Amino acid sequence: MSVRNPSRLLDLAGKHLLKDDALAFSALEDLPTELFPPLFMEAFHGRHIETLKVMVQAWPFVRLPLGGLIDMPHMGPLQAVLEALDGFLAQKVRSRRCKLRVLDLRNTGQNFWSMWSGASSYECSSSRMAPVTEQSSMAKQHLAPLKIFIDLCLKKRTLDNFLTYLLRWVEQRKASVHLCCKKLKISAMPMDNIVKVLSMVQLDCIQEVQVNWIWHLSTLAAFVSLLGKMSNLQRLYLSPIHLSAFMKQEQDHLAQITSQFLRLGHLRDLHLDSPSFLEGCLDQMLRCLKTPLDNLSITNCWLTESDLTHLSQSPNISQLKSLDLSGVTMTEFNPELLHVLLKKVAATLQELDLDVCGITDSQLEAFLPALSRCSQLRYFSLCENFLSMAAMEKLLRHTTALPCLTQERYPAPQESYRPRGVLPEARLAQLRAQLLEILRDLGRPRIIWISPSPCLHCSENICYHLEPVIYSCTAPA
Repeated sequence: MSVRNPSRLLDLAGKHLLKDDALAFSALEDLPTELFPPLFMEAFHGRHIETLKVMVQAWPFVRLPLGGLIDMPHMGPLQAVLEALDGFLAQKVRSRRCKLRVLDLRNTGQNFWSMWSGASSYECSSSRMAPVTEQSSMAKQHLAPLKIFIDLCLKKRTLDNFLTYLLRWVEQRKASVHLCCKKLKISAMPMDNIVKVLSMVQLDCIQEVQVNWIWHLSTLAAFVSLLGKMSNLQRLYLSPIHLSAFMKQEQDHLAQITSQFLRLGHLRDLHLDSPSFLEGCLDQMLRCLKTPLDNLSITNCWLTESDLTHLSQSPNISQLKSLDLSGVTMTEFNPELLHVLLKKVAATLQELDLDVCGITDSQLEAFLPALSRCSQLRYFSLCENFLSMAAMEKLLRHTTALPCLTQERYPAPQESYRPRGVLPEARLAQLRAQLLEILRDLGRPRIIWISPSPCLHCSENICYHLEPVIYSCTAPA
């Protein structure tokens, strides 16, 4: 047979090894490193359990991205790998080949496996392999715990079989195994079960927490004792928090919650949907932020004029890239407040959402000068606010010089509606023609979306599926 195709030879050799488990065991110490990934894939999908176990104990890479092979971890392959890790952890003298320090159960390893799945994978240079085969000393191998990475999605009232099995396995090996989670999502799960799961997790590994479930403020207060231990948390998303009638107790909960923010020294993104507990108290949370935020979202809640004043004065918003205050009614607020706020973030702001804020012509005109200085702005949405056609024209003229602005979503002007808030299709077509004429007069290519309220087609408050108003310049002949 010709040796011009070494990858073909390696492929045949791997299949031959899998036919005889005993032969595979004896050959692993001298098996070429580039043959391990394709051979492991064959053993994994072919359920060659004994070969799989021995390959784990001789794995020549720092990381084993098991989650990249399966969409959802199945008990059979997972049990085989964990049994192999038991042997790996118990070994006093490990295989000279083994560099395994991380078992990754997240669905993030496709690139690793695809690199080795084709003929070109065998031709990778040693320099490309160096980062994943970097050797560590035997002393470090014995001292450093094995890390298991997993993305947790707690969405059932009881733990599923896979998570129950894994948590029990980790609990019995706490000294030598660390369970690491970077992304934590919580839906319908009792707090007792959440605490039980997170007691097995290295909380300082968590970088993102998303709560997609309506909690009472007392439940959030119970959770923040864990949140405060997530010292490397960067992103926090909280769904609506329900308030009870016992306001004195709720104030105690709020103090408990905000105090934990002092521990979050790396928080960059904060998203609070319907945080009714913040009304009149936003300054308490802002004071506890330790680092400048990149993204801030406070939506669908009542805030006071004082809250907005504190927000505009906070030193931690001066570097904001995204600001979402949609659903925060500002109709009665001082028109200058939004001007001060936007002036504070003008140098860095890229996305601004002020949908359903009750903004009127006078408020819009007050903050237009600050808006026109937001030179990095790419996305701006002002849907379902109360603007006239004259105010809309001023808005388009002020934003025409913004070089990065590519997505603009605006409400239909108030003159377009008939009594009872009806916007006929014919009137919408006429409105589009008027706006197109304004865009032509401004002379800059633009695409804007005009959203009637409610939507003519689906009755939703804000509609994003209408055809945009497009003006594009054509080069002269």
